[in-house]
Amino acid sequence: MWEIFLQTLPFFALIGLGWGAGVTGFFPPEATAWLTRFVFYFALSAMLFRFAANLSLSEILDWTFIAAYLWGTALVYLLATAVAMLRRLSVAEAAVEAQCAVIGNVGFLGIPMLALLLGEAAVGPVLLVLAVDLIVFGSLIVILITGSRDGRISPGVLRTVGLGLLRNPMIVSIGLGLAVSALALPIPAPVNDFLATLGAAATPGALFAIGASLASKSAERVAVAGWLSFAKLVLHPAAVAFAALVMLPVEPYAAGVMIAAAALPVAGNVFILAQHYGVAPMRVSAAILVSTTASVLTVSLVIALVGGLGG
Repeated sequence: MWEIFLQTLPFFALIGLGWGAGVTGFFPPEATAWLTRFVFYFALSAMLFRFAANLSLSEILDWTFIAAYLWGTALVYLLATAVAMLRRLSVAEAAVEAQCAVIGNVGFLGIPMLALLLGEAAVGPVLLVLAVDLIVFGSLIVILITGSRDGRISPGVLRTVGLGLLRNPMIVSIGLGLAVSALALPIPAPVNDFLATLGAAATPGALFAIGASLASKSAERVAVAGWLSFAKLVLHPAAVAFAALVMLPVEPYAAGVMIAAAALPVAGNVFILAQHYGVAPMRVSAAILVSTTASVLTVSLVIALVGGLGG
């Protein structure tokens, strides 16, 4: 556990550095927004494309893996929704809270950290988790919020969801990378070097951007934030572990990667969606702040526990 903690510490130290730069005003919110944009559209996209181009679809696509992850994630999603409904929240608010309970920071934090700590073989399972999060649950929250406001799910909503997926650089990068792999297209050395250099900026840039964005997050409504953080950091990996190890047994190493990915703190894109639709952004802000702070210890513990799977 201590050894794993020391290995994860540099990642969280970069987040802390970004937070310090943000909270002192040295790195203003405008700079954080532009850095996040650079990482999201350029550096992370280059990293994902390069990873996917070196994998085959058969290495990534595992329907048992997908079913196990969906089963565990859906269980926590429904639990968070039920808790929200018991508190008499609207469908839109319940959808946002459920999203907090199951969507972790896989893109910015999970890919670089889990690839380093669990090995390069972790990239395939992590990309599959990311794809499921983006395609299934990223679509679901838009459908629920928009549908609850319109009173129905119209073709326009589905068109918006579809276009959103096609415009998401992470989905596009993974798809193009897999296409290059499937067609066995060679990547010229200069292009590969370009992608490697640009992709290398993703890890420090993403972690610094996470920290800088936390500087603007509020810790209001700590009780709700604590519940959502508990659901994300404890219940989600526990449910996924039960699904992947008991209900629908997955190959042990891949199951370990899946569980570790499920243990990641609430993703920043949940806040972006909440802010865009005007649904409980401060609640999401607090959940991101609390879960990211607590994950310094919880993620290390989960990675230590799953490290022996498949070993």
